[in-house]
Amino acid sequence: VQLVESGGGSVQAGGSLRLSCAASGRTFSDYRMGWFRQAPGKEREFVATITRSGAGRSYTDSVKGRFTISRDNAKNTLYLQMNSLKPEDTAVYSCAASDNLAYTSDGSKYAYWGQGTQVTVSS
Repeated sequence: VQLVESGGGSVQAGGSLRLSCAASGRTFSDYRMGWFRQAPGKEREFVATITRSGAGRSYTDSVKGRFTISRDNAKNTLYLQMNSLKPEDTAVYSCAASDNLAYTSDGSKYAYWGQGTQVTVSS
């Protein structure tokens, strides 16, 4: 499956952005999907994951209540709605697809990755 992110940009603290991840090549609904991010000089960090149907969602603690992961299987698209953004949310955000149907925040369990989109939050 091929993944292409869009929707990144620069915003002020407290602002919002919605990231999209368009999938192609294979059946999108066959995959658990996730969002990860990597800030300069830091390791890649799990952000959120969603089950194949969209019924189950999990988040890292630092984004709970601010970010919402969702998917539209009819449109082969994954989303990340980011509200109340903070400077520490600044990173390259990547979507990823996993054949592992069980919950996982381990990036090594995701076989397919997009190229990433930059999110910059200024104070």
